[in-house]
Amino acid sequence: MIRSELIQKIADENTHLNHREVEKIVNTIFEEIIEAMARGDRVELRGFGAFSVKRRDARVGRNPRTGDSVDVDEKHVPFFKTGKLLRERLNEE
Repeated sequence: MIRSELIQKIADENTHLNHREVEKIVNTIFEEIIEAMARGDRVELRGFGAFSVKRRDARVGRNPRTGDSVDVDEKHVPFFKTGKLLRERLNEE
């Protein structure tokens, strides 16, 4: 599902909201999650999962094409851990 499909589904299920209002709500939610993670905060959505930021140390990597050593800087990467309810729903039989 892409963002526009999510917006359309929410708008279809909430006829009292127009499309622009739903789009603003979805964009606000995503922006808040991004801003919280940029601050280093953890974002938890009960039953769905938790977004956090992990730090990767600087290291010496290898260019796969040439085999030369390459210095890779320290970086921060997004991390998502699924919630218990989501894991259970995905593994139902």
